[in-house]
Amino acid sequence: MNLRTLDLNLLLVFDAIFIDRSISKAARRLHLSQPTVSNALSRLRERLGDPLFERTAHGMVPTTRAKMLSDPVRQALVILERGLRGDDDFDFACADRTFVIVVEGYGEAVVLPRFIDWLDKVAPHICFQIRSKSSLDLENELREGTVDLSLNYFPIDYPSVRNTCVLTESLVSLTRDDHPLVTGKLNMDMFLSLRHVVLAHELNSRPMIDLALAKRGLSRHVAVVVPHFLSMPLLIQSSDLIGTLPGRMGQLYSDNFRLKLHSVPLRIPQFPVYLSWHSNADNDAGHRWLRQRLADFCQRL
Repeated sequence: MNLRTLDLNLLLVFDAIFIDRSISKAARRLHLSQPTVSNALSRLRERLGDPLFERTAHGMVPTTRAKMLSDPVRQALVILERGLRGDDDFDFACADRTFVIVVEGYGEAVVLPRFIDWLDKVAPHICFQIRSKSSLDLENELREGTVDLSLNYFPIDYPSVRNTCVLTESLVSLTRDDHPLVTGKLNMDMFLSLRHVVLAHELNSRPMIDLALAKRGLSRHVAVVVPHFLSMPLLIQSSDLIGTLPGRMGQLYSDNFRLKLHSVPLRIPQFPVYLSWHSNADNDAGHRWLRQRLADFCQRL
């Protein structure tokens, strides 16, 4: 195909339909009418000799050819947008940009409240949308730019996704302050005799502490499994349960729920927390400014 004879606006339409999987949503994204977007798609189909998208009950499903085109088209458009903006210097004090960040309970409780408080002072017009990983096809969301950053315990093993360790964590245990069975320093016998509240873990994975116990032929008595860390202090506060969780989170819950903080009676290596983003955003000045500030902030926690 001769690129000089191709209407490059058709690539904008292709990219919008690929992201939204819908002609009507793509039309809203591009501020065009739905017939205009449909017509543009028809022209691109004719030029490429491929249907590109199949209409189904679940939206416009891309063909194999469309999937092959999606990455180079998105990367080309991002480069063009940055070049036209000329935003090598990001005016964070005046910017009113919205960033979407995916976090688990740790980032939501420990990192973001204090970071957003700091951000409100230096960049008061920047907005955050905080989302949970559970409902996302995260790798594609990062690639397509509908998610800017992810903060999680595990790196995203996916082509073109950048991962950087922004802090390391240890584990602590929490009990209510007047627990009748925990007197003095928490030892292994106490730890194993108690009923534990634990966070639900992903399929085919086990919590680090259970792996460490299993190496010694030991196991915890799991009484309650919860979907979110925030459930733990509420249960511990009103029962004889014990919970084990990341150190900074444990300190936060200890302070706010009047719980007793204990060292875990077992040697466990520290574990990393990663900030992840797609390489498409490497040279986006605003994105670069935000991820650098967030990484620096995490290092100071």
